[in-house]
Amino acid sequence: MKLLMINPNTTASMTEKAAVAARRVARPDTKIIATNPANGPYSIEGFYDVAMCLPGLLEEAARHRDVDAVIIACFDDTGLDAMRCLLDVPVIGIGEAGYHAAAMVAHRFSVVTTLSRSVAGISDNLKRYGLEAKCASVRATDIPVLKLEEGDPACLDQIRAEIAAAITQDKAEAIVLGCAGMADLMQMLSDEFGIPVIDGVSCAVGMVEALVAAGLSTSKAGAYAQAVDKKPFTRNRSEMDISVNAE
Repeated sequence: MKLLMINPNTTASMTEKAAVAARRVARPDTKIIATNPANGPYSIEGFYDVAMCLPGLLEEAARHRDVDAVIIACFDDTGLDAMRCLLDVPVIGIGEAGYHAAAMVAHRFSVVTTLSRSVAGISDNLKRYGLEAKCASVRATDIPVLKLEEGDPACLDQIRAEIAAAITQDKAEAIVLGCAGMADLMQMLSDEFGIPVIDGVSCAVGMVEALVAAGLSTSKAGAYAQAVDKKPFTRNRSEMDISVNAE
C-alpha cells in the first residue's frame, strides 16, 4: 500500500516530523511518501494561510497519481474537499481523524492547538463533522506553529498547562493535539496525564489503511464529482475599461 502524506505548508522539518509519526504506526507493507509544496506559506495559522496554500497543495497531489490514499497533514484539514474532487482514492485530514478517534475513546474531548486565530476554523470543522457536542473545549496555547520546531521547553509547558486546564475545568476525558507539529508528543503526554492524548497523524494512517483494505474509494456521485479543468476566463485591458465605464 502506498500512502501520500502532504504537509500543505512549505516547512520541510514539519513534514519530516509528521512522516516519522506516520511511519511509526504504519503497517509493515505500507510505504509513506511525505512531501510538501515548493511554494506557499511556511506555516498555516488561520483562514488566509489556508487560502494561500491551496494551489501548491493541489499541484503536489497531482504529481502523485499512483498512490492508494492521501493524508493531509494539517489540522485545519486544508483543501480536503477539493482534494476529494481531484482524486478517486480515499483522502483524509488529520483533524477529522483526530476528532473521530477521540469521539470513539472518550465521552468528551478537548482540542489543544496553537494560536487563538486557529480556534474559529477548528470550531467550524467540529460543527461540520457533527462532533461539536462531543468537544468540551478548544484551547489555544498561543504558540506559533514554527516555534514547535525549536523544541523549546517553555512551549511544552504551555501545552501541558492547557491540557491540565481542559481536564480539570472542562472535564475532558481525552485531548486532541491541534497541530501536526505536536505529533511527537502524543505518547509522552498520554503517559503523563493518564488519558488518551491523540495525534491526528497517527490516527489518519490507521484509518486510511482501513479504507484502502476495505476497497473503498471517494464517491463521485455528487459533491465530490470528478474535478474538471477549466480554462481561466480572461479579458484584455480595453475590455475591462469598457466594462467599468459602462457601469
